[in-house]
Amino acid sequence: MDSSNIRSLVIEDNAVHARLILSLLAKAEAVSFDVVHVDTLTAGLARLAQGGIDVVLLDLVLPDSQELDTFLRLRKEAPDIPVVILSGLEDINLAARAVESGAQAYLIKGQINSAQLERSIRYAIERTRAQSGEWDSPMFRLAQQQFLKAAQIMDLDDNFRQRLLFPQRTQVVTFPFRRDKHEEVETVFGYRVQHVLTMGPTKGGIRYHQEVNLGEVSALAMWMTWKCALMQLPFGGAKGGVRVDPTGFSRKELQRLTRRFTSEIIGMIGPDKDIPAPDMGTDENVMAWIMDTYSQQVGYSVPAVVTGKPVVLGGSLGRKEATGRGVVYTIEDAAKHMGMTLDQCTAVIQGFGNVGSNTARFLAEDGVKIVAVSDATTGIYNPRGLSVGSLLEYIREHRFLKGYPEGEEISNAELLELPCDILVPAALQNQISAENAPRINCKLLAEGANGPTSLEADEILNNKGIFIVPDVLANAGGVTVSYFEWVQGTQNYMWSLDEINSRLHKIMTTAFHAALERSQRDHVDMRTAALIEGIDRITQAKLLRGLFP
Repeated sequence: MDSSNIRSLVIEDNAVHARLILSLLAKAEAVSFDVVHVDTLTAGLARLAQGGIDVVLLDLVLPDSQELDTFLRLRKEAPDIPVVILSGLEDINLAARAVESGAQAYLIKGQINSAQLERSIRYAIERTRAQSGEWDSPMFRLAQQQFLKAAQIMDLDDNFRQRLLFPQRTQVVTFPFRRDKHEEVETVFGYRVQHVLTMGPTKGGIRYHQEVNLGEVSALAMWMTWKCALMQLPFGGAKGGVRVDPTGFSRKELQRLTRRFTSEIIGMIGPDKDIPAPDMGTDENVMAWIMDTYSQQVGYSVPAVVTGKPVVLGGSLGRKEATGRGVVYTIEDAAKHMGMTLDQCTAVIQGFGNVGSNTARFLAEDGVKIVAVSDATTGIYNPRGLSVGSLLEYIREHRFLKGYPEGEEISNAELLELPCDILVPAALQNQISAENAPRINCKLLAEGANGPTSLEADEILNNKGIFIVPDVLANAGGVTVSYFEWVQGTQNYMWSLDEINSRLHKIMTTAFHAALERSQRDHVDMRTAALIEGIDRITQAKLLRGLFP
């Protein structure tokens, strides 16, 4: 493609809107546009079949095709061509669904000018080039679309909108490590992504999982940016990971993997640069190995290079259970707002790892009856209530819930649809979709996992009157106590567990009420309100720091 001459296909049946788009393209200054205009999807598909089109500007409501099906039909015939949705103000949710399904962006027809249209097209083409299989992940699309929705509602300046859509810094590495059979050398992919460096050092976990890719890590880094800003922590968002299944590795293999990965990304991390923490598939032992490897390289011990490490190495009391505790703090605030009495409530928790098990433990302490839990092997349901202590003991002995005798075995999918007062998805992303959202049967949904709910499901749940505590708020307890650990490490000082929990509770409650007040004031859902709170803080900081040079 000639970057100074973009061949564009405009599929728009409204004559007034078509003339507007064509006139704006004609005024473009940085590039010229060769434009083909058609007014039906059939004609557009026929033109695409001839080739030579660089970008499509698409109206979703046409004489021969309606709504999301319009985009899906076009995407099926031309999967590699970037698409910018042309939307009316009343069709924002429809346009958002198209972006979630793979469109590059959407524009509101009555609110665009020539420069914005030109720029959106150029960025759409550039993003399509960047989005190989690594970038093109459902998780990253969800994170971007959540941001775009909040940006549209808050009327975010387009300069910030484009700047925050992608991470500021990424490192993709491939590296070898030896298996226990020393003749076997595995080569794996690793990632470290820093979304925003404006706020101070970046902060975010490292996960070991077979589905890790650049898009997933970038989505997690973006969400971490909003979390840190919402909690008013002096960090930007980061995330890292290695694409492996750690369940099949010995402890020695995990240590060799971790130390080699640390050496590959060592130029990006540091106590004043980027501070990793545990995430899925990693734990305090992995953090100890990272700390030791980094310290060996610089020649002295640097405890503050990671958080979530063992207490004996400078870790913080309360860090391991902080995410689950934070989830429960926000549930308590939400229940108070909704007039719910917790000791009369039932709860279902998907995922019984660190976050889910601690959430169950603290909810039980509040008097909530835990009726169902699950892990990767099975779900366990008992309408009379489950003993969290018994579940934890069974996990310690058997590692998984499979075979737990004091309840009925059900699938994870069935578990999500059980009737309950409180539902906590604390496992993987993309668990609640448009397909199962109509059958979700709870009053309060608190997201312990990152990205468990799709954009379409969000709309369905909000329309059903389910109160959602979004992930950027609900599971921010982990990074908050990581901040406490970092402060303690940099100052060589230790706080008591009571001090940690008291500080965490105050910060979580303050953030909850800030999002709630924004939601009520601006008449938006809680997720959008929380994102707007975080995005606004980031944009203020960027404005104050200015642009170099």
